[in-house]
Amino acid sequence: MKEKTTHEVVVGYFLWIFGFLGAHRFYYGRQISGTIYFFTLGLFFIGWFIDLFLIPSMNRDADFRFIEGPVDYNIAWLLLTFLGFFGIHRMYCGRWLTGIVYLCTLGLFGVGVIYDFWTLNSQISLINHVSEKQRI
Repeated sequence: MKEKTTHEVVVGYFLWIFGFLGAHRFYYGRQISGTIYFFTLGLFFIGWFIDLFLIPSMNRDADFRFIEGPVDYNIAWLLLTFLGFFGIHRMYCGRWLTGIVYLCTLGLFGVGVIYDFWTLNSQISLINHVSEKQRI
């Protein structure tokens, strides 16, 4: 039986490089600590360093919390992190209209990108859940 994976450790470590801004914490669905890391530079880089060892457990937790499906969390998160202001992640998730709005407004002037950092995992879970129901 194939083990369920929604998030990849490699992507978590890649985002950890930007972890002093909370990127890996948001990726694993830890919005509050991600926001704290954003404003404190990864708890003054100490928490950022400690997370180097916590990523495998955060990855296991995320695999249990989020729904696997046609929209890949890893691709969506990489698109959000590096191209979020252009709405490419929204287009990838099938939300073309808001993706075009993001493209024309630089991610609704940055506020939409911050919103997506807080909600992208739940957005993808909802899309994957609806897709799962349609398959049945």
